[in-house]
Amino acid sequence: MPEVWIVQLATAFTGSIGFALLFNVPPARLFAAGFGGLLGWSVYLAIGPWYQGDVLRFFSASMCFTIYAECLARLKRTPSTVFLVPAAIPLVPGASLYRSMRFTVDGAWLDFTHQIIYTLFLASAIAGGIVCGMTLVHVAEKLLHLRQKRSRSRKHPQH
Repeated sequence: MPEVWIVQLATAFTGSIGFALLFNVPPARLFAAGFGGLLGWSVYLAIGPWYQGDVLRFFSASMCFTIYAECLARLKRTPSTVFLVPAAIPLVPGASLYRSMRFTVDGAWLDFTHQIIYTLFLASAIAGGIVCGMTLVHVAEKLLHLRQKRSRSRKHPQH
């Protein structure tokens, strides 16, 4: 693992914890909230050697931290937003949005247009990953309940 990755992962972890504190996440849940940010950023970094585009990497990372947040929320009996919001923080496209606004101030309207569209793609990838992750967890949960229900009905047939 490159040294720069360790710094990035540590920053993702601590940044997520910082925002978790800002959002009043209970102290017992802080580590798990920070780990979600670390998980998302590690997926983003891991995909990098095979695919350089940010949009797919943002989508994949947000899908992973969403599945983590949804599963952990069920285990800890806590709302998923406790884990989901801090986990999303490392992926927020702040630098891209800053560049968009900088182009606006400089009057570079063509550059602004390209940059803001890119920023919106990144934000859409995050949102899409969250929706897909939530959907996967909810479908898996429904299938598990259906399977358990069928299993119980086979053990105790009603005549």
